[in-house]
Amino acid sequence: MNEPSKIIRPMTRRSFLRSASGTFGALAAGNLLSAGLASAGAGTLATRELGVPHFRPTAKRVIYLFQSGGPSHIDLFDCKESMRTLHGTELPPSVKGTQRVTGMTSGQKEFLVCAPIRSFSPRGRSGTVVSDLLPYTAQIVDDIAVIRSLNTEAINHDPGITFINTGSQVPGRPSLGAWSSYGLGSANQNMPAYVVMISQGTGKNPGQPIFSRLWGNGFIPSQHQGVQLRSSGDPVLYLEDADGIDRQTRRHMLDDLAALNRLQYDAVGDPEIAARIAQYEMAYRMQTAAPEIVDLSDEPESTFLLYGDDARRPGTYAYNCLMARRLAERDVRFVQLFHRGWDQHLSLVPHLTQQCKDTDQASAALVIDLKQRGLLDDTLVIWGGEFGRTAYSQGGLGNGRDHHGRCFSMWMAGGGVRGGVTWGETDDYCYNVVDNPVHIRDLNATILHCLGIDHERFTYKFQGLNQRLTGVEKAHVIKGALA
Repeated sequence: MNEPSKIIRPMTRRSFLRSASGTFGALAAGNLLSAGLASAGAGTLATRELGVPHFRPTAKRVIYLFQSGGPSHIDLFDCKESMRTLHGTELPPSVKGTQRVTGMTSGQKEFLVCAPIRSFSPRGRSGTVVSDLLPYTAQIVDDIAVIRSLNTEAINHDPGITFINTGSQVPGRPSLGAWSSYGLGSANQNMPAYVVMISQGTGKNPGQPIFSRLWGNGFIPSQHQGVQLRSSGDPVLYLEDADGIDRQTRRHMLDDLAALNRLQYDAVGDPEIAARIAQYEMAYRMQTAAPEIVDLSDEPESTFLLYGDDARRPGTYAYNCLMARRLAERDVRFVQLFHRGWDQHLSLVPHLTQQCKDTDQASAALVIDLKQRGLLDDTLVIWGGEFGRTAYSQGGLGNGRDHHGRCFSMWMAGGGVRGGVTWGETDDYCYNVVDNPVHIRDLNATILHCLGIDHERFTYKFQGLNQRLTGVEKAHVIKGALA
């Protein structure tokens, strides 16, 4: 046997593909690292490869004020004078229909209509009708679009909040913020593209649990998951160097670690290795950027007059709203606040009243502050929860309200939104949508649209399918709410 024949080996299809995947992975890693994009995050590379934005965006960034637990649209944004007359009467079967209701009210003998707990008034030049529970939001109605016809199939919290944040009631899919990071990358290379903050309201304490998978990356690369900004201690866990480690030592350690990771990438072509390199580099840069963001010593007294004194206290909703503005100033792509406490099954009047006091001033202040600083035009602000509340009482009349997904309200502002409008209409019982329905898939399609992304073309191949945030069902952009 001659020498060449000794090194010839039969190659199966599987071994060829394994070898090829490593080669292509190494090429991808080489491009990523040589272009300096590993430190910037793979979102920049993805942006170039995906061809996004697909069209000129109206928003550069998003601030999502997520109100966990299901705010009552009936008591806040969707006023029907007919409800006053109907108060205490039985909800007709023709209105209730055959929909699923939760186990908390399915066994009730009566479904008595409960009118709004406070009065409503037309506000602003637009005459948008808002509850007296929201005096500060009433001051910004000409800057917001109130969507009264949101709907979802989910009737319980966990599937509901998972559905609106990820496009599926089944856990495991990428979150909306992760999708935006994957498509557009970060505009600030010293901070993640997606930052999350959590607060607990006094309306219901404790509120529904918040799980980190709600800002997870699902099946897309892990550098696109949200990074939680904490309210005490270090802003981000494990960000500080250990005792005895100085900045130069840290830099040398990361360089050596990156070299080892590149060797592994060359061998196996796993994209998560490139993600790991990117995350190490991001953490290094955040050591300087994150502490500066949470240092409020440069904020004038007028800031705390606007947001309320709670903005001085880390962990409060007002503080997180102020942080959201500071992150927007620094071009963080997607900021999401999760505020717990809106699940008013019982003690509706005191709990809802207190929850509005927690959130109303700061929510409005954020819009006003962004507008004063010239940031509202290219920042999309969204306020709302996973579903609404029932027109009928849970328990005794006026005691509380159960979950309701067939219609609920949210509002949007800035970033291409047409202010001073209401969109969609519900029936006399605030129970069913009768005009311009907006599914939560439509809401997510609209958010992507404002970022310059066509939701139907924006996909990630997983398990042999081109996956989308909006799923396989048809979704529509809410054009009536856009400028």
